[in-house]
Amino acid sequence: QVQLVESGGGSVQPGGSLRLSCTAPSNIFRRYLMGWYRQAPGRQRELVAMFTSSGNTNYADSVKGRFTISSDSAKNTVSLQMNSLKPEDTAVYYCNAHAVGDLWGKGTLVTVSS
Repeated sequence: QVQLVESGGGSVQPGGSLRLSCTAPSNIFRRYLMGWYRQAPGRQRELVAMFTSSGNTNYADSVKGRFTISSDSAKNTVSLQMNSLKPEDTAVYYCNAHAVGDLWGKGTLVTVSS
C-alpha cells in the first residue's frame, strides 16, 4: 500500500496561515504529478493546486494569489502554503499523486474559524 503522509492541518482564524506537507515514497515522487485536493462538508472533492506535466503549477481560482504549492525533491515532499485563509477554505485536504491512476493520502483537516 502506497503511503502519502500529510501533515500540518489544524485550526486558524480568518486571515491566518497554515502550511501543509505531504511526503511520498521516492519512486512515487519522481514518477507522479503531485498535488492537493480538498473536500468540504457536503461538497465534492476539488482540486486546490497541482504540478503539471510541463512543470508548471495549476491552482483553483478560489485560491490563486493566496496558496502556493512547492516541492522538495531532496525530501520527497510537496507542500501547500496557505495564506489569507477564509472560512470557506475549511475542508479536509488530501495529497494526491497522479499518473495513469491516482494515489491519495488520508487527509488532514483545516478549520478556519473565528
